[in-house]
Amino acid sequence: MSSNDYKSEEEILGKAYDSKLMKRLLGYIKPYKKYVIFAILLNIIVAALGPVRPYLTKIAVDDYIVNSDYTGLLYIGLALFASLLLQAVIQYFLTYYTQYLGQRTLYDLRTQIFNHIQKLALKFFDRTPIGRIVTRATNDVEALGELFSSGIVMVFSDIFIIIWILAFMFFMDVKLSLVTLSVLPVLIYGTFLFRRKVRESYRDVRLHLARLNSYMQEHVTGMSAVHIFHKEKDELKKFSSINNDYRTANINSIFYYAIFYPSVEILSAVAVGMIIWYGGGEIIQGSLTIGVLFAFIQYTEMFFRPIRDLSEKYNIMQTAMASSERIFKLLDNETFIKNPDKPVNLGKVKGSIEFKDVWFAYNDDDYVLKDISFSINPGETIAIVGHTGAGKTSIINILTRFYDINKGNILVDGIDIEKVDKKELRKHISIVLQDVFLFSGNIESNINLDKEEISREKVIEAAKIVGADEFVKNLPAKYDEEVKERGATLSVGQKQLISFARALAYDPQILILDEATSSVDTETEQLIQKAIEKLLVGRTAIVIAHRLSTIQNADKIIVLHKGEIRESGNHQELLAKRGIYYKLYQLQYKDQEVAVS
Repeated sequence: MSSNDYKSEEEILGKAYDSKLMKRLLGYIKPYKKYVIFAILLNIIVAALGPVRPYLTKIAVDDYIVNSDYTGLLYIGLALFASLLLQAVIQYFLTYYTQYLGQRTLYDLRTQIFNHIQKLALKFFDRTPIGRIVTRATNDVEALGELFSSGIVMVFSDIFIIIWILAFMFFMDVKLSLVTLSVLPVLIYGTFLFRRKVRESYRDVRLHLARLNSYMQEHVTGMSAVHIFHKEKDELKKFSSINNDYRTANINSIFYYAIFYPSVEILSAVAVGMIIWYGGGEIIQGSLTIGVLFAFIQYTEMFFRPIRDLSEKYNIMQTAMASSERIFKLLDNETFIKNPDKPVNLGKVKGSIEFKDVWFAYNDDDYVLKDISFSINPGETIAIVGHTGAGKTSIINILTRFYDINKGNILVDGIDIEKVDKKELRKHISIVLQDVFLFSGNIESNINLDKEEISREKVIEAAKIVGADEFVKNLPAKYDEEVKERGATLSVGQKQLISFARALAYDPQILILDEATSSVDTETEQLIQKAIEKLLVGRTAIVIAHRLSTIQNADKIIVLHKGEIRESGNHQELLAKRGIYYKLYQLQYKDQEVAVS
């Protein structure tokens, strides 16, 4: 991916606070508003309990220590302990409810994202890296977790603490309060500067993290190619460079925090110094008590703590705004294959298929299929052949409505498929692809895909019919044998047989085989051919073939060339024409002769 792609997706953060984004985010909290209200009430109470203690200290010094009143001092001590205990108990409930709120909200958001991703058309996945989609549902959602659990609600805690501290300070002495707050203009300016610098450094961190994640994901997926071509050292060098950029960006961001936090501590110390200077003079003159001075020193230390926390909350807010912008960009994406408002029911499908003057392009008017017309009778098998890029797989993609056509009509049993609900249409179609995808689980779950209606008995029956049972019964756990990610522990042929069993178990009326034997050896191909023969019985089938020897018995063979139908007929008729099919057949026949010799 180019650097411009990263910048457009990761670097441009928008506003640090966006009211429209925040309004949408708050919508996820709405179902749990009673927890939010309860948490805010707890925040008000717990925020008051902290500032109460310096005021109790003032009473202890001025009313009891100075007057040597041990009994009163004992009561104040108990009051201080009680306030600490009460604060701890309330803090427990506050932490629990805010985290509960955050996790429930994240659960709802993740579910919505996954549900939305499943509805998107394949066109979206063609142009969007998988790593980026996964990042939206994981990293970006987690970034919002801090906002929901310790941002939106807990920011009230810092604000209420500051309000309570100011209230107590001005209640005790207005002049000393103003002296204490005289450092605020410097603090405000420093916070503004810090915010701007951190924002710039955060942008760099996000950019380099995106590059790091994408590079890692791409090269772990393509690790076999790295090993085959001995690229380990070269790829490590490139990764080290990207990793170094990420490290440098993080160090730069830490630099600003390393300046800001000590600066706040210095300002706090300056404020304490001014309190001692001014308050000490007032005590000497007899217009201020020692207890008030002690209380103000405590309040000053307490006052700057929530200010530091608020700067951290700003960072959380900035992260959340950037993440939410990307999440909502995904959720607002409407690359859908839309269902009709009033779908037509296909009923019991017989399996007739007709393409009428079909034109199709993946991008604008760059047509990959041009004026395609052909028909298939129920129970017939047709094969589609042609050079790479001729448009063979595109025919499957539009028949299953993975993509919508630009012009023309596709009919199943005489009904235009655009008038049929996508799920209803696909329920009658099964596809066996060249690159079989198996999920983590076991053999049974990869055949029935956890569909309750397909029992263990039906799974075994389907496996026996296509010949998959022969190798499954020799596995230690048989149909409960664990299947690793993408079926890594199974051979290509075994995975292919499982995919045939899967197709048969779902009992479709229309079967599509997309170069199902192109990646296997001759012995495995013979097994698969037997499975195919059993699968095709009583079904309408479209076979995309790489090896012409596998489709000689097809009822009709369609030859595609540059997106157009150039020839059509059975095997013998096409050979007699001595056209494209004849040349393809001769080419493969010569290859076989060379292989035999």
